[in-house]
Amino acid sequence: MKQINYLIKLMFFCGALFLTSCETTELDLTENPNALTPTQANPDFFMNAIQEDFARFVETFGRRGAELTRIDYMNGRDYTNAYAPDDFNTVWTSAYTGMMQDIKVMNEIATESNLTHHIGMGQVFQAYVMLTLVDFFGDVPYTEALLGSENLNPIADSGESIYTAALGLLDAAIVNFGSEAAADPQYDFFYGGNWSQWIKAANTIKMKAYMATRLVDGSAISNFNAIVSSGNYIANKADDFQFTWGTNEIQPDTRHPRYSESYTPTGGGDYMSNSLMDYMTGKDDAAYSNPINFDIRTLFYFYRQVSQTPGIGGAPADEETLECGLYTAPQHYAGYTYCGVPKGWWGRDHGNDNGIPPDGFLRALVGVYPAGGALDDLSYDSKKNGDGNGGNGITPVMLSSWTDFMIAETKMFNGDAAGAKTSMFDGIDKSIDKVINFAPTTDRFNWIFGTADGGPALALASDYISWFKSDLEADWDAADANGKWDILAMQYFVASYGNGIDSYNFYRRTGYPTTLQPNIEPNPGGFIRSFFYPANYANTNANASQKDGVGVQVFWDTNAPSPGFPIAN
Repeated sequence: MKQINYLIKLMFFCGALFLTSCETTELDLTENPNALTPTQANPDFFMNAIQEDFARFVETFGRRGAELTRIDYMNGRDYTNAYAPDDFNTVWTSAYTGMMQDIKVMNEIATESNLTHHIGMGQVFQAYVMLTLVDFFGDVPYTEALLGSENLNPIADSGESIYTAALGLLDAAIVNFGSEAAADPQYDFFYGGNWSQWIKAANTIKMKAYMATRLVDGSAISNFNAIVSSGNYIANKADDFQFTWGTNEIQPDTRHPRYSESYTPTGGGDYMSNSLMDYMTGKDDAAYSNPINFDIRTLFYFYRQVSQTPGIGGAPADEETLECGLYTAPQHYAGYTYCGVPKGWWGRDHGNDNGIPPDGFLRALVGVYPAGGALDDLSYDSKKNGDGNGGNGITPVMLSSWTDFMIAETKMFNGDAAGAKTSMFDGIDKSIDKVINFAPTTDRFNWIFGTADGGPALALASDYISWFKSDLEADWDAADANGKWDILAMQYFVASYGNGIDSYNFYRRTGYPTTLQPNIEPNPGGFIRSFFYPANYANTNANASQKDGVGVQVFWDTNAPSPGFPIAN
């Protein structure tokens, strides 16, 4: 948690200095009479705005990737229409006329003053943004994107060339972080001016890029392993690349975006994923006595406002609040959770787009991690804005646990299941350690599961961690190769809660897990291999053409087209 006291200042800077950049669809902010020019601007003001815009960019795409991989709930029965081109207008504008234009102008000032650390931070942000745009859309504008009035219809560059450019930016950033700077940024909301940590972040994003391209680049794995061998990457929790949010509700709202959606005066405004909650609560729904595969992180990821889910696990049904609890599962849901998860883990199934019943103070909410909500301490209280940690959560960008899962993937790819198991459990240990430390120290291991919830009175959180790891190890040892891939994938997804960008990439890259809950619609169409271009790009750029559908694959996704690719609908 670094420099959170300065977040409110950041928001005021953004409001005063960059209001017009959020409203324009032009690519030339330097000629906007209402905007700052290089001769007027302070590079720190640009850097403040860039950092907050970057966090919101990651939040947006992290949610979309998480929804498709069932980490979060997706509202849409038909994949073709689940996400409209208009849905991405704001984040597309933020990427091009916000962050990248601000980076361009900031660099003009920073270069004159030898502000190499400002430049390096901008290069890391821009590289991550461009990699993500390629991952979600494919070919997008880059080389002509920021020419302003010189070119109002930029062509799209190939995704492969943009990946190459992004890796070049990261290499340049590493050099800049190692250089002497005339002055450091006033506020670094990620690492507080620790440039060795910034170098680790840049290297870890390079690892992410190499992993994404391993199907199309024969040198990707060796390049990945070279960084691992150097040890100069995010390998410990202290080096995690993340943005920290505040607790201020108004003027400006500095809370975690997911907190402000869930903790409202009228109750929850978002649904949790039944698929993920079902997986994390394990195989034993009857009692907590040494439950099979129960994951303690469940209590940190989700907060239950009630102790029972209507019509599920023997609880009385309630037609008004959870109508599906009256019905049997559709045929294609045989073997999967349907409608809800017992004991108050009350969310929605993948693709359910039904209307909203009066369940705002009943459904499960986002928990203490990563959104800064409430720890599920079995109190079962209705929550509203201000409760829990008040939104003082994080947006994870690259975490040490994720690097272990990437390493595990390389080992599985090379047939080293034993090595993959070791790396996977390293990632699980780091994830659990990070998550449980989001709760107050006095609560972390001292509270117990009470007998009122059907379990023993003296089972501590530490017991559940031991049981969980023992059960998972037994499952791994008993599984065949495909089963091991399924376990690795699901554990990666659990650790990725809070940012599903890399889970979405993993899913398309590997085809695992094969065990995810299907869409509630039996025939939802082919899985989304890339998204429609934003409307404000496809409809206004003379050199742009909208895609024929969401089955278009990005350059590094060479697996069979949907539905032949083994991805659950």
